[in-house]
Formats: sequence, structure tokens, C-alpha cells
Amino acid sequence: MIKGLHHNAYRCRDSEQTRKFYEDFLGLPLVNAFEITQTKSRRSTHTLHSFYAMDDGSCLAFFETFDLPFEFKDQHDFDLHIALEVPRADLEPWLEKGRQAGIETRGIADHEFIDSIYFRDPNGYVIELTAKRDNHNEAMDPKRNGARTNLDAWQATKSNFAM
Repeated sequence: MIKGLHHNAYRCRDSEQTRKFYEDFLGLPLVNAFEITQTKSRRSTHTLHSFYAMDDGSCLAFFETFDLPFEFKDQHDFDLHIALEVPRADLEPWLEKGRQAGIETRGIADHEFIDSIYFRDPNGYVIELTAKRDNHNEAMDPKRNGARTNLDAWQATKSNFAM
């Protein structure tokens, strides 16, 4: 049985720039950082693996390495984004904090069951701060929202839209 998320891991350009964003700006404490000098396949490496904790005990983690090529690019929201939950009353202060810090900041976006703002971290990843609305649980209930029917309809018609 899967109990929950322990961590999601991403590459980073610079561990200290990443720490400044996740710990100093977002307030997620750095809870572990260690160097990896050998992979499980016994390949030599020089990689730092760092972890930033959220209130539920899960973490966002990052790898800084020079051994493997990686293309850092500004991610489109649909390609990759990390959504973190906050109370609704916190969205406006976060929006202002991002703007004051000179961080690329967008929002507040109305998604009908959540409201969100977006930042771009130093690695190009989109970070979404999202707040649940009162109808969130109903909107996420597959018995009410037709999730499987919607997926099946998409599968049946998506070839009409493919480029």
C-alpha cells in the first residue's frame, strides 16, 4: 500500500540558489543534504542531494551534479509544475511577496475548485501555491466528477486534435 509522498526530486543548477528560493523565500526548511560519490551502479559521481520539508512530512528534493548533461529551461505549466497547498488567506500575501522579491509571479488563477498563484524558481520550474475552495472535495470525487468517463472520451477523440 502506498502511504503518501516521501519526496519528489528534481535537478538544480546551483544548490545555494535553490536553497534561497525554497528555504528563504518559501519557508521550507532544509532538512538534509549529502554528497553522493558513487551511484548504485558503482559509477563515480559528485552530486549533492538536498531535501526541503513540508508540514505533512513530505519533501521536495534536488540533485546538483555535473556528471550528466541536463537542459535547464523555463518549464511551461503543462510540462512541469509543482503545486503546494496553502490557506486561501495566504494567496494575496504570497503574490505580493513574490512581486516584491522580483520573482516571476502570476495569479490569482480561478480553477473553480482551487485558486492558484505561480512563481518560477531559479531552475526554471513553475511553483504553484494553491488554495482549496469549499467545493474541492466534491470536485475531486470521481463518483461525482465523471473522471473515468472524461478520460475515455478523451482517448476516443484525441486523434482529432493531434498535430
